[in-house]
Amino acid sequence: MSEAGLRERKKRRTRDALLRAALELFLTQGYEHTTVDEIAEAVDVSQRTFFRYFAGKEDAAFFVIRLAESHYVRAVRERPSHEAPLETLRQAVMASWDTIGEAIEQVVPVELHLRAHKMIEATPALLAAHLRRQEEVEEEIARIIAEREGLDVDTDPRPRLLVALFGGVMRVTQRTWSVGEECSIEAMRELTAAYLDQVGPALTGNWRSA
Repeated sequence: MSEAGLRERKKRRTRDALLRAALELFLTQGYEHTTVDEIAEAVDVSQRTFFRYFAGKEDAAFFVIRLAESHYVRAVRERPSHEAPLETLRQAVMASWDTIGEAIEQVVPVELHLRAHKMIEATPALLAAHLRRQEEVEEEIARIIAEREGLDVDTDPRPRLLVALFGGVMRVTQRTWSVGEECSIEAMRELTAAYLDQVGPALTGNWRSA
């Protein structure tokens, strides 16, 4: 391997070590009570080194989630053009659950990421930031769908309406999963599929039993 390649590998190892230390500290002593100095000390590097890789604690908390978001956006872009928009979103998210574990494992243990995801759901400041970011991702997805369908996202409301509906289902899924006892990608995938199956009946069905 070249000298440049070795440097990049070392930098990646340092980043991943800082990330793992940050998530473990957030989980053991709380996000609010963890400082950048403590994260850096856990890896035996300086605060200055921490800031070479992350803008701050929040950036570290969301690093793997951002990775998962990019994974999903890419999956949407790669879906076949003949699929209906809702089917594209469903197939993309299910495909993401099938492959995201390997991508996460290259950075931190999947189990650590999933526990950190539950911590974010339970931390008001992080949850608020997470929801703001999800709005940005939904806008990106809506524009991808509009482009696929040959629509102007600013004059045709359907792409944003569809993505908002789909995003709402995913939020309910995440909330239900975050308070459950099962902490695995498989559990989230199964819950996602089950909730998406209810979209049609919930929108068009008669909820009252005979």
